[in-house]
Order: sequence, then structure tokens, then C-alpha cells
Amino acid sequence: MFVRAIYTTGDPTKIDTAIRALNTEGRDLLEDRPGYRGASVFADRTLGKLLAASWWETEEARRNSDEVLRERRAAMLDPFLGTVAVENYEALVFHQVRQPLAGGGLRVSRLEFDPRDTDLLADTFRASVLPRFETLPGLARASLLVDRERGRGMVGVLFVDQPSLAASRAGQAAARHEGAAKAHVTVVGLEEFEVIYTDVRGD
Repeated sequence: MFVRAIYTTGDPTKIDTAIRALNTEGRDLLEDRPGYRGASVFADRTLGKLLAASWWETEEARRNSDEVLRERRAAMLDPFLGTVAVENYEALVFHQVRQPLAGGGLRVSRLEFDPRDTDLLADTFRASVLPRFETLPGLARASLLVDRERGRGMVGVLFVDQPSLAASRAGQAAARHEGAAKAHVTVVGLEEFEVIYTDVRGD
């Protein structure tokens, strides 16, 4: 699958307006598009951050869908919008244990690596990192997204509730340290979000 991730920062007091727009108009714009596989919205209400992702069967479907959203994006996010960054990824791993629910937690690790090590990263994640994630109580989903050309990636790990997210920090830190060393990657960012909505058809 292929993913478009929209990372937005803005006024925390106006974030709910943007959330409502993404969950209604945003989803309506996407759901009838060819190749659509689902969408997710995550929020950090304290700092005023939104992470929205749409999932697609092919790279072409993702690219074509952006033509629909590009002009509407700013209007949907207004008046919350302060900054916006759009990134495109290939989903090398999508492992769902159970359906994540609203109110759950997402931890995002942002990665940089030599593009020549992309396959090493994927193999290490499947063989070493994912089995350790599966021992974490409350795990709902784990995914590895990469931009092969730029050597950037994102690991997203979802938990069923906020206590599980908090309890997993030490365990995931150990897995992250081991995986980064084996795969020759650098972790350049670590963030946590509340799950607002997610419904992705992985199979």
C-alpha cells in the first residue's frame, strides 16, 4: 500500500474544528476514489498537532487522489492551520492485531537511513522489531512506512488506550534501540498522538 501523510500544526484552541472537517468532508472526498484503502486522524491537542493519513492500493491512486484534496486542504483545516507538510510513503509493513479505537494512542518514530539500506530496514523490522512489539500489552497495529528515494521513514505503533501507550514506552524504546542499530537507521523524531479515527483495510 501507499500512504499520504499530512502533518499540521496550529492553534490548540481551534484544533477541534479541523478534526471535525477531516472526519466529515475529508473522508467524504476520499471514500469514492479508486484505490482507496482507508484513512486515519491523530491529534496532539496540547501542542496543537494533527497527523492525517490516507492509504491507497497503488502509487498512482494516491497521486490521483491528491488532485482532489490539494485545493480543499487549507479550507478544511482553517482556522486551525498554521503550518502543513505533506509526505508520501510506501507501506512496507502493515501488521494489525486488533482494530484501533478512538481514544487510543499512537507513537511515531521518524527515521533517516541510506536509501540503499531500505530492504535491510524492512527485513530487520519484520524479523526483530515486530516480534518485540507483539509482546507489548494493548498493541493494536504496527506499520513501517518509507520514502525510498529520500531515505526517510516512519514507524507507527498504535495501542488500544492511553494507559497501554504509556506502559509501552520502555519496551518500545528497547526495540527501537536494537532495530536502529541492526538496520543502520537514525531516529530523528519521536511523537505521541491520540487516536481520533482510523479504519484501514490492510488485506
